[in-house]
Amino acid sequence: MHEIFPVAAGVLVGLLAFRVASSRLRALLIAGLSVVFGVIATIISGEALISWAFVLIDIPLVLGSAIVTLVAVTYWTQRSIQLR
Repeated sequence: MHEIFPVAAGVLVGLLAFRVASSRLRALLIAGLSVVFGVIATIISGEALISWAFVLIDIPLVLGSAIVTLVAVTYWTQRSIQLR
């Protein structure tokens, strides 16, 4: 249940990154926001009170969700352009 926020944040980051044209800026945006939202997710869930090591789980969860979202949206838009 506590992993809903990191996944939702990753989807948001992926959608924001899709709007960025530069690959370098896109990578920086995904990396930076994954760290920010990963730390926020750890704090919100209360896992930070147990151990800050949970950050090492939440950051990759946001990052992975962002990358999957970016790839899926890119594939979907490319496919819809080809079908026209």
